[in-house]
Amino acid sequence: MQPAGIARKRAKSKSSKTKSEKTKSEATAGPPGLRERKRQQTRERLTRVAMALFLDRGFEATTLDDIAAAADISRRSFFHYFESKEDVVFAWHEETTAALIAAVAAQPAGESMLTAAENAISAMVRQIEPGEAIAIARLKRDNPALQARDQVKYEKLERALAEALSKRAGHKSERLQARLVAMIATGAMRIGGELWAAEGAREKPEALAKRIFAAIRAIPR
Repeated sequence: MQPAGIARKRAKSKSSKTKSEKTKSEATAGPPGLRERKRQQTRERLTRVAMALFLDRGFEATTLDDIAAAADISRRSFFHYFESKEDVVFAWHEETTAALIAAVAAQPAGESMLTAAENAISAMVRQIEPGEAIAIARLKRDNPALQARDQVKYEKLERALAEALSKRAGHKSERLQARLVAMIATGAMRIGGELWAAEGAREKPEALAKRIFAAIRAIPR
């Protein structure tokens, strides 16, 4: 039998360790720190001023020095946030993809994969600012380098969507179905984006998404 003093010390040590681990865990899971918030704010400012310059001067005519000066940072600091001018344009799409994946996970379990994808896309496009989206679409349309990067974007989106649909289903046997639905949904987004830009963004994105998925379901079997 151990002395009471030793028992209390061990209990205190264990309690302190548990508290320390809990504090560390809470710090890890808590909100981002000041440094991370400042970094995110700078990244957002860079994206905002770069897009304004692209739309005003054109993508090719805008230099990295122009962007750095407008954002009040050094050219060297630019590369702490983006690897190239193209990365700035597609930062907007990274946020869109994240919103879509979150929307897929939030869909009711009883929905079919196609319905879940449609509803997730509809929820995601409701968050899009039309003026910003049409400006980016036209910017990509007029620049070959951005068009090539756009193709890669859709490939990444398709893989991410397939993974999200597969996780939602929870059955390995449904992975093929998830990939096929992701391919259809990504194609719908691509065609929808092209139509929307070509028609001058007259239709609300959500209404266009519903129209495209209705066309998909109306395909003869």
